[in-house]
Amino acid sequence: MVQDKLITVEVAYALPHKQAIIAVKVNEGATAYEAVLQSGICRKFEQIDADNDSMGLFGKAIRDPKMEVLKAGDRVEIYRPLQIDPKVSRLQRAEKAKKEKTSAAD
Repeated sequence: MVQDKLITVEVAYALPHKQAIIAVKVNEGATAYEAVLQSGICRKFEQIDADNDSMGLFGKAIRDPKMEVLKAGDRVEIYRPLQIDPKVSRLQRAEKAKKEKTSAAD
């Protein structure tokens, strides 16, 4: 019987008030998606949707987590959906800064 070689990877998820990094042993050739499922992190954070949430490796987005084969030491990150479009957020900050500058000048 041939035994599969195991590698250790990490699966990470963060909320503003709580985060987790879980080390998990997976078979060599496992994908990012498989590591997420095997880690059990979806039970810890029920808002994770492993089938639809974006994922990355060390801050670099993965196009298809079900096809991304991991190497030993990789860290799979599960990303939360954006609450606000970054362009809208920048515009709101600029408007706020402009109002504060105007108020300070008065």
